[in-house]
Amino acid sequence: MRAARIHAFGDASVIRVEEVPVPRPGPGEVLVEVAATAFNPSEVGLRSGLLPEVFRASLPHTLGWDVSGTVVETGAGVSDLAAGDRVFGMVDGAAAEYVVAPAGVLARAPRSIPLADAAAVPVAGLTAWQAVHEHARVEPGRRVLVNGAGGGVGTFAVQLARLAGAHVIATASPRSAAAVRRLGADEVIDYTTTPLPADVDVLLNLIPATNAPGSPVTVSIAGGEGHFVMRYDPAQLAALAALIDEGGLTVEISESHPLPALPRVHRRAEAGDLRGKVTLLMG
Repeated sequence: MRAARIHAFGDASVIRVEEVPVPRPGPGEVLVEVAATAFNPSEVGLRSGLLPEVFRASLPHTLGWDVSGTVVETGAGVSDLAAGDRVFGMVDGAAAEYVVAPAGVLARAPRSIPLADAAAVPVAGLTAWQAVHEHARVEPGRRVLVNGAGGGVGTFAVQLARLAGAHVIATASPRSAAAVRRLGADEVIDYTTTPLPADVDVLLNLIPATNAPGSPVTVSIAGGEGHFVMRYDPAQLAALAALIDEGGLTVEISESHPLPALPRVHRRAEAGDLRGKVTLLMG
């Protein structure tokens, strides 16, 4: 199978698409034929060798966390998934044609969208879910400012805050403004020309203070401020899938590329030339 791997930490040139053996599932695991993975900016940090205490990647390492695909084989003791099931989740080494994962970390993929598009949901969708529901505890009537609404997390945060009954104010660049408004923002502010409003109940700051990878999301409420990094939760991922199938949540894919384009995607991310969710397709 093909896999996008690194044998050393460094710039995007260290990424190689190689032929490696197809892994086999052990007890409690499943083998997934990958439809797509999605790029996350924090993967630049892993590839670069920054923040090793966070990423802890041994070499050689297959890149990718977000995954969507089809179960093709199950290990001993797996009863809740079977060959043919469409799944998605967050798994180390997702930038490959096949990946092995513990069955319990996967959720059933939404039925109403292409399977490859589901790869855009786990990291970004869960970050937005936890920002809106766990940390900001958004309630009806609250004025919520989503700073960085045109990014992958932002597109979900706008929709989830709107579904929670908030009045959503979103910052976006001119090229993202129409999409953000279409997703339910009540007001869209061009952050390149207009200062952020102060009269809000909640600020979800999705723009890192530095370019460091893995920067936490900032949630400010009534003068207080807190930071968090997404916690992976398959049950919340299943709730997001249900919202997608009910028509309450739209998955926006800004670009899709074949797996060999991954080094170019990394370079563009470092140059600030990416917006929204970008998927890498295995087919």
